[in-house]
Amino acid sequence: MAQPLVGLELADLQRVVGEGQPTFRARQVYEAIYRQKVPDLLAISTLPAALRAELAGRASLGVPRLTNRYESVDGTCRYLLGLEDDRTIETVLMPEEGRDTVCISSQVGCPVNCQFCLTALMGLERNLTAGEIVGQVLFVMRAHDLSASIDRLNIVMMGMGEPLLNLPNVLKATRLLTDPAGMAISPKRITLSTSGIIPKIEELAREPVRPKLAISLNASHEEQRRELMPITRKYHLKDLLEACRVYPLRHWEKLTFEYVLLHGVNDTDADARRVARLLANLNCKVNLIALNPGPGIPFETPTDERVASFQAVVRKTIPCFLRKPRGRDIFAACGQLKRIETTSLVTVSA
Repeated sequence: MAQPLVGLELADLQRVVGEGQPTFRARQVYEAIYRQKVPDLLAISTLPAALRAELAGRASLGVPRLTNRYESVDGTCRYLLGLEDDRTIETVLMPEEGRDTVCISSQVGCPVNCQFCLTALMGLERNLTAGEIVGQVLFVMRAHDLSASIDRLNIVMMGMGEPLLNLPNVLKATRLLTDPAGMAISPKRITLSTSGIIPKIEELAREPVRPKLAISLNASHEEQRRELMPITRKYHLKDLLEACRVYPLRHWEKLTFEYVLLHGVNDTDADARRVARLLANLNCKVNLIALNPGPGIPFETPTDERVASFQAVVRKTIPCFLRKPRGRDIFAACGQLKRIETTSLVTVSA
């Protein structure tokens, strides 16, 4: 099997290129992959033709391949991408005026059994490699001709999987995404969302290069969160909030708390007041998400009026924003990623 090069840092590439080559050759390969986003190894024009051919004979880029592409009425694109072992993952592009957001996966499936999330119904198949994580971004950037230096490009690790349960690969991917000599995406534009794996939050805090942190809260008290997010039985809400309190934020950074509103479950004004009290002493903001429905999910989406009332209560004390649903019609919205076939299929060549 050919050695995939996406996911390798410069020192790794130096070993792959070979000891007989000048050291600058590895840098040329690195820049071609991550900065120029070449479609294949034979396109690295800075390398001698013989070296290009030799490298292509024993290595590959390793970018995930296109399996299907779905396009929403709102412009959102959901990509089903194939991996080397024929497993598939979901990656979503959400274009907006003045910026683009790419939602990427960190695992095939997810082991965290959140009761309102379609991905949870899959269970976990395996972790993604750093290359498979970075490869999703490279795929979308190339498909849509995006550039980190020109476009306002945001990366959110909010697709399939719990990123903190694949932390080594997520961190390596983050270093590659943010390297000024390569993809050069600012850490300010990369966000990792977690269900609250406390020891891994503490580990993430010690990293010099890391994404921004978002916590999936979704409940206003311990018992409610245990029902909605069974992982709370292991990592209690009070301990999670303490980990957030001591988390070393950078001077430009706030914590984000995500809250999925479920009709008649966690969306009352009393819930909103409890959320405001829970987070009152944290440097944070709250993103509200009205439930994105799906087959097998035993909850309903609250009314717009109920969502507005909840937001009004919270934002009296904490910045609180409503996340606009994107791609619901193609199962591309938050909590809907389960490799579902839809009638909005756009046929494209792989």
